[in-house]
Amino acid sequence: MRACIRAAAPGAKESLKWGMPAFSYQRILVTFAAFKHHIGFYPTPSAVKAFAKDLSKFVTADASIQFPLEKPLPLSLIRKITRFRVRESIEEDKKWRT
Repeated sequence: MRACIRAAAPGAKESLKWGMPAFSYQRILVTFAAFKHHIGFYPTPSAVKAFAKDLSKFVTADASIQFPLEKPLPLSLIRKITRFRVRESIEEDKKWRT
């Protein structure tokens, strides 16, 4: 998961936020954490909404996605969501600079 996110967001700063690994540029892009039965992925509500169709087979909430431990991680989807967050972050920064 970590390598996948790092590849999708080159240059993002890696840190801990709320006790979870996090990747950030000017703002937090994504965080994730391991639990007993799943890996939680937290890419913000806008990303969950944008990928709702692709996420239909996973448990989701407003800003979170649960990937069950007994299945392989959907790395291509994680990559797409992370890239979406990178683009979204860049666009947000542009809004504040104009």
